[in-house]
Amino acid sequence: MKRIEKNFVEKDKLDIDKLTNRFFDLFTNKEDRIPNVADIKKLFIKEGVIINNTSGQPLVYGLQDFIAPREKILKDGTLMEFSEYETSHKTDVFQNIAQRFCRYKKSGILNGEFFESEGMKAIQFIKIDTQWKMVSVIWSDTD
Repeated sequence: MKRIEKNFVEKDKLDIDKLTNRFFDLFTNKEDRIPNVADIKKLFIKEGVIINNTSGQPLVYGLQDFIAPREKILKDGTLMEFSEYETSHKTDVFQNIAQRFCRYKKSGILNGEFFESEGMKAIQFIKIDTQWKMVSVIWSDTD
């Protein structure tokens, strides 16, 4: 029985890896790529929450509130050559819930100035039938 459970957890972790990679990739606009930030709705439950707590004063977004300003800056030239990716992660799965802590790096050209930054995200997931969905993302940048 333990082996079967382990196989399910490993498959769940692979599914969560794919979902997380899709999330990070949504914002990439390198090499003239046009990001489709609105696809975030496909990754989250409709009540999803995204929180930036870099400053210690949380900025809390529903999905639509998060999408609009990012679509604008990623498409109007304000933020160019942007990418963000995980550098390490730990994912814990228990039945139909999961949590992932990950370190990430990001870089791009913001208002004509190159920048690099890194930080930590905490991502929560739920499994609905056989599909994993994001519930929340909380992040804090280190610089």
